[in-house]
Amino acid sequence: MTPDALSGWRTVGHFVADPPPADWRDALAQRLGRRPRRVGLWTELAMHGARCCVDAAGEVALPVGARMRVASLRGAWDATHAGLAQLDAGLPMPFTFMQSQPALMLAEVGRCLDWQGDASFMLCRDAQRLLQLAKLGASREGLLFGVVEEPREGAAPRTEWWRLVPA
Repeated sequence: MTPDALSGWRTVGHFVADPPPADWRDALAQRLGRRPRRVGLWTELAMHGARCCVDAAGEVALPVGARMRVASLRGAWDATHAGLAQLDAGLPMPFTFMQSQPALMLAEVGRCLDWQGDASFMLCRDAQRLLQLAKLGASREGLLFGVVEEPREGAAPRTEWWRLVPA
């Protein structure tokens, strides 16, 4: 993030895994006290990054009045393609389809943070612009902002999160 994108805001927690360490899934399961089930890689990356960011901010849970915004260039790409292939093969609506839905990711991240509130996802090529939009109207309890990308040709998986509060 550029300094302009953060003007008027203070970063109280930041976490980046680009790429995540080899044992990140085990670390997530240990932190949650359970292994995530029936969620795809993209959602697990989001859960891991958000939880680590809130921990870095020294918070037990995301405050109720905070908002969460998540951005990605492609979203749950692998799950989307797998679901479409299964649908083309004539299978009933597969669970893989659910893994492709950003709302499932938002719900699972909220659950792993013990939080319910104003959350949204946006496919976005310009994270700076999304951050500007996310800050508009945010409460004094601030913002949890993340960018999550699945692995793709030539790029590793990535999860980066900021916990921001008004300065």
